[in-house]
Amino acid sequence: MSFLEEIERRRTFGIISHPDAGKTTLTEKLLLFGGAIQEAGAVKNNKIKKGATSDFMEIERQRGISVATSVLAFIYKDKKINILDTPGHKDFAEDTFRTLTAVDSVIVVIDVAKGVEEQTEKLVEVCRMRKIPIIVFINKLDREGKDAFDLLDEVEQKLGLRVTPLSFPIGMGYDFKGIYDVYGKKINLFSGDNKQTISEGVEFTDISTPELDEIIGETPAETLREELELVTEVYPPFNKEEYLNGDLQPVFFGSALNNFGVKELLECFIEIAPSPQPKNSEERLIDSKEEKMTGFVFKIHANMDPNHRNRLAFIKIVSGTFKRNVPYLHVRNNKKMKFSSPNAFFAEKKEIVDESFPGDIVGLQDTGNFKIGDTLTEGENLNFKGVPSFSPEHFRYVNNADPLKSKQLAKGLDQLMDEGVAQLFTLDLNGRKIIGTVGALQYEVIQYRLEHEYGATCSYENLPLHKVCWVEPEDIKNDEFKEFKRIKQRFLAKDKQGQLVFLADSAFTIQMTQSKYPTVKLHFTSEFQ
Repeated sequence: MSFLEEIERRRTFGIISHPDAGKTTLTEKLLLFGGAIQEAGAVKNNKIKKGATSDFMEIERQRGISVATSVLAFIYKDKKINILDTPGHKDFAEDTFRTLTAVDSVIVVIDVAKGVEEQTEKLVEVCRMRKIPIIVFINKLDREGKDAFDLLDEVEQKLGLRVTPLSFPIGMGYDFKGIYDVYGKKINLFSGDNKQTISEGVEFTDISTPELDEIIGETPAETLREELELVTEVYPPFNKEEYLNGDLQPVFFGSALNNFGVKELLECFIEIAPSPQPKNSEERLIDSKEEKMTGFVFKIHANMDPNHRNRLAFIKIVSGTFKRNVPYLHVRNNKKMKFSSPNAFFAEKKEIVDESFPGDIVGLQDTGNFKIGDTLTEGENLNFKGVPSFSPEHFRYVNNADPLKSKQLAKGLDQLMDEGVAQLFTLDLNGRKIIGTVGALQYEVIQYRLEHEYGATCSYENLPLHKVCWVEPEDIKNDEFKEFKRIKQRFLAKDKQGQLVFLADSAFTIQMTQSKYPTVKLHFTSEFQ
């Protein structure tokens, strides 16, 4: 298969939503349809000790939530599909925002009973800013929920999207009969017993035939005809060009847990979703069809296998072909590196690949060379944009609870911070370490992983801070900067990269500092470097 055909057959997308909307379950079912797994593991059901395929960290299995983005790949109808299943919980939003830099399109999952929730609004806003094509999947139709038209209105108003339904429910909750696939013109009838298997649809090119009344009953058939008529009058017809430009969002209805409506979503997705797209770097726009390899690190995961203490850097290939054992330039370190065992993923299962193409996600064994946002090229100096570190909102001192394990604690903190789960700051004054996170749940995850993966125990002490600001002086030699350092000495620290940061206890302090020292700039993300 030629290089261009390999690019054309790839689809790399992320699944995003509020927690509990059914994101991980949908991922499972897509894998089931792709033939990548034989049966789905019920995520929340402890009787089945399987857990979801994409939740492979021990803490995720215990909590029933996803705390890290996982990468899964499978082939469906000769298309190579790469799924990035992201955490929905707001405390892990930073991981999700970074993942959105590595996808070409997204599927947003919405719970039929709860409708659009706060976390979904934030994530969709990021997608809209970046013009990422969006497909909406309204999930859990076998439960009682909001009316289909009300939900479509809510999606339009709260998320600011322009939608068009490509499938439509026949009834809902107890009266749920199935869905009409507007895109493929067929009806899929729902029976509650097809959770682990896959059901086939009945083709219906003309819904006015009396046959429809026989299959689903007279009243539901009449309601369906009226609703579909309303759909064609109210919503714009589907236009692939508008969808790819981020101006039109197709909507599908279904029940991921019951395998329902997922196939329609997948069939339509492989036809309309974009193949790998060009990506902006600071220097120029990189086209995916360029022959020279470029790629960037969007995630680092320590301890994929706790027995081997290994770290993996996840790289999204932007252009060219990534080959095993070929030297590539690590732009930030300005040194050539080659990789003998690049991995492709299926949750925690990995296999070594000889070559990867644009759109693919490759895992590289890392001994501490990579940071999030690093670029690999065939020699060109490129830096990809938009992989930020946000200013944390929660701060705690971290104390070693076992003096005999200080080495393990230092190593554990070092590796976990490289993953981007949180940020570490060291006070200039006394060398005390502070962990800053976007959400409070992160502290539990860090404590749990330090103990179970590194054998180190720590305790926390609260620290009432408002924000961390990265400091950028106009001139490090001028008197104003020297005075700033002398007066603010107690509130200065270094981040993991050795950048100077100012720890502010309130918004007022930041205002006063900026007016008193106008030549010292304060930034809320570290991306200004």
